[in-house]
Amino acid sequence: MEVGSSDLVAWLRASGEPSRLRLLALCTEGGLSVSELAQALRQSEPRVSRHLRILCEAGLLNRLRQGQWVHYRLADEIRAAAFVRQLLAQLDRRDPALVRDRSEARAAAVPESASVPTDSPSRLDRALRAFVEASGGGATGGRVLMVGTMHLELLSSLAPTARACTVIAHSRRAAQAARAFAERRRLACRVLTLADPGELSDADLARAGGPFDVVLLAHQPGGEQAVAQRFAAARRLAASGGRLWIFQRYESLESSGDRVVEHPLARLRRLLDAAGLVCERLSPIEADGEHVLAAAVRSAGGAQRAASGGR
Repeated sequence: MEVGSSDLVAWLRASGEPSRLRLLALCTEGGLSVSELAQALRQSEPRVSRHLRILCEAGLLNRLRQGQWVHYRLADEIRAAAFVRQLLAQLDRRDPALVRDRSEARAAAVPESASVPTDSPSRLDRALRAFVEASGGGATGGRVLMVGTMHLELLSSLAPTARACTVIAHSRRAAQAARAFAERRRLACRVLTLADPGELSDADLARAGGPFDVVLLAHQPGGEQAVAQRFAAARRLAASGGRLWIFQRYESLESSGDRVVEHPLARLRRLLDAAGLVCERLSPIEADGEHVLAAAVRSAGGAQRAASGGR
């Protein structure tokens, strides 16, 4: 497939910049909004918008409006799309920066179950719900906190029996979807948005309140340091004797590029231990093309009290 020299030069100029190359890698996997892409790259929305404009003007991306949102995805033009795919084929898709970008983009994106009115949970949601119920989460009666919005379906079983329910969303769009989900299911849930999409700050913790009897962390974005920070924050938010459930994508815990190869199961256990959390049950769950590690944990102090019969 032949390409004119002027087109090729324009494509090379547009794609030959680190942030724009990362944006191309993300947009080939599906349509994403400016806010989702900005969170993934941890850059401001105006800066990301400028990069996207360059890529669109070069014909490498399409800008599509869907309702009140504008999504960016790979161009439909065959030659431009082929150029992008051949360019990205030279990249190591296990590169830690690209893995982190994908993880953060997924965390920012609105989950399908939240954006589409349906009473049929996915196979993955059903599997995670069964895991929670089997590990002591069948009924709460207390205060529930969910950090992340990827598995809102779990709130359908936890929120109705809770004294209070709070959801912390990674982006404004995810927060809107969470509110719509709660309204559709008639769940009384307070929805908050992170002040900084990349960090769960002390200010966010203060707004959330607590302590919570049940804490769920659904697919926390970022590298090892960011995930460890979220685990430590979850421990601080949990009540004495409270239960925590953590769902993390297998790929986000892979140690590609590290000198010492560490299995995702071992890495998750190490991060939990470093955060002062004791893993009581850990299970890999595969469904709907997703590979998730599900963990039922307690704070170290809470686990010791449970082992001693609450004394």
